[in-house]
Amino acid sequence: MMSDWIPLWLHKLGSPPTFYRFAGALQPWAMALALLLGAVALYGGLVLAPADYQQGDAYRIIFIHVPSAWMSMFIYAVMGVASFVALVWRIKLAEVVAMQSAPIGAAFTFITLVTGSLWGKPMWGTWWTWDARLTSELVLLFLYLGVIGLYHAFEDRRQGARAAGFLAIIGVINVPIVHFSVNWWNTLHQGSTVNVFGQSKMAWDMLWPLLTMTLATKFYYAGSLFRRARTDLLDMEGGKDWVRKIAEDEADR
Repeated sequence: MMSDWIPLWLHKLGSPPTFYRFAGALQPWAMALALLLGAVALYGGLVLAPADYQQGDAYRIIFIHVPSAWMSMFIYAVMGVASFVALVWRIKLAEVVAMQSAPIGAAFTFITLVTGSLWGKPMWGTWWTWDARLTSELVLLFLYLGVIGLYHAFEDRRQGARAAGFLAIIGVINVPIVHFSVNWWNTLHQGSTVNVFGQSKMAWDMLWPLLTMTLATKFYYAGSLFRRARTDLLDMEGGKDWVRKIAEDEADR
């Protein structure tokens, strides 16, 4: 029965050696798909999509800015859930996923802020304003950096992961603030143009490159997380038999 093997499959995947092999098999495919979809999205957004009737070609930064913004929130949510699982059930792999997600999420958040500033200058006449959306996104970057800094502040890595996990869970409250800030406050930032559950305000020839780039960033996150998690597991489990066996197999090649 499916209900019988799914928990067993998830339990096995939570084992460091099983996850190491699983991630190693999928990581190259994830990165390849990220590069392929990213190239298609950039061609569609920069070449095929028409100019906006108000913003002209300046809007094309949306194909980098919006997927990065979505990923900054998505990765933080993943980090928060993984931290909760790690703290409640003491699952080592959940700690690894949470802590290795933080640098990737911080990078996407930084890209969001930079591209938003570049887009805001011609639209608003300024590089930065203390708008609710911009400010909450900046707070999100500080939360990522706080998690990274707290994790590395402890000599005991698991103790550092637990302390950083508490901060990650507390910071989850900022994710809906970022998302709904344009609805809750009167902001300069434009409202949502893409509606998952209804009619989107964006024309299809602009929308499909945006959604394709979003899918590319998801695959990039998966591939990058798999690579970082594998490296972290080898370092964390250095004295275990399965790690020594991997080292011996690689030495024999």
